[in-house]
Amino acid sequence: MAKVCEYYFAPQSPWSYFGHERLLALAKQYDVQIDMKPVDLAKIFSVSGGLPLAKRPPQRQAYRLIELKRWSEYLDLPLHPQPQFFPVSGDPAAKLIIATKFAHGTDAALALTSAVMRALWAEEKNIMDTETLIGLANAAGHDGAALLKSSETTAVQNEYEQFTNDAMAASVFGAPWYVVDGVAFWGQDRLDFVERAFQSA
Repeated sequence: MAKVCEYYFAPQSPWSYFGHERLLALAKQYDVQIDMKPVDLAKIFSVSGGLPLAKRPPQRQAYRLIELKRWSEYLDLPLHPQPQFFPVSGDPAAKLIIATKFAHGTDAALALTSAVMRALWAEEKNIMDTETLIGLANAAGHDGAALLKSSETTAVQNEYEQFTNDAMAASVFGAPWYVVDGVAFWGQDRLDFVERAFQSA
C-alpha cells in the first residue's frame, strides 16, 4: 500500500509555489499518494497567531522579499517578489482546484495547481479573475467554464471548509504543510525531511 502525504497549501502562497513541483517529483519517485487539501489561510491565521502580510512589521516584510529572491534564484523558479495582483484571496482558485479534483482526479487538480501558482508568481496574473481561472483550466485541457460553475457549488464549498477545519484540527499554522505518518513538516524548506519520511516505508 502506497504511503500517503497530506498536503495542506494555499494557491496564493509563494512558499507553496516553491515547494509544489518538488513535492510532486518526490511523490512520484517514492510512490507516495498525495492527499491534497487547499485551505483558507486567512482563517487559519486567525486562530493560530499568523498575520496577513500587510499587518506584519516592516522588518519582517523586508526580509520576506530577500528570502523570496533567494529561493527563486536557488530553485531557478521565476518569481516576481511583488506581483501586480498580490495580496490576493486564494478562495476562488482553491475552489476551482477542488472542482477539478472532483471532476478529473487528484493528478489533474495538482497540475492545475501548478498552473495557478505559476500564473500568479511568474506571470503576474490575477487568480481572482474569472476569465483568468477559466483560461488556466482550458489550457490544462478542461472545460474551464464548467469547472468554474462547479466550483461555486455547495459541495465544493463544504469540501474547502472541511479541508480548512482539518488543517486547524491538525494544528496547521502556515503553508505549505505536509503530514507523513502523522508527522508534520512546515514549509517548502522542510522537503528534505519529507523525503526522508517517504524513504522510511
